[in-house]
Amino acid sequence: MMGTDIEKLIEECVFTAVRSGGSGGQNVNKVASKVVLSFDVNASETLAENQKQLILEKLANRINKNGILQISSDSERTQWLNKKAVTGKFHHLIRQALKPERKRIATKPTFQSIQKRLDEKKRQSGKKRLRSGDFDI
Repeated sequence: MMGTDIEKLIEECVFTAVRSGGSGGQNVNKVASKVVLSFDVNASETLAENQKQLILEKLANRINKNGILQISSDSERTQWLNKKAVTGKFHHLIRQALKPERKRIATKPTFQSIQKRLDEKKRQSGKKRLRSGDFDI
């Protein structure tokens, strides 16, 4: 996904400022510094259908039943910095969700690991044999 597409997606987002707990001193009870980003995945004109499905699957725990992805930030003291932070989170989440999964290539166990496993099995069986009472070694 290219940078321009992310900019188009951000234009489709709705930003809401809310009062929040957290740092801010005396301002905390009177200034709406927390920013909530809402993005309607299904209504997006920038995303293709397969991209929408990928986002809905991979970010299912962050998307409500109406198909709206909500991300919030209240870590900064100003609304502007929180908006930057929430935009960065959104960018990261979308990029992660749309990144193609690499197929795992099965590898053979190393000779060393096979030897280690067999040695451990011998040691364990020797221990059990000694406990059984059969002393035919």
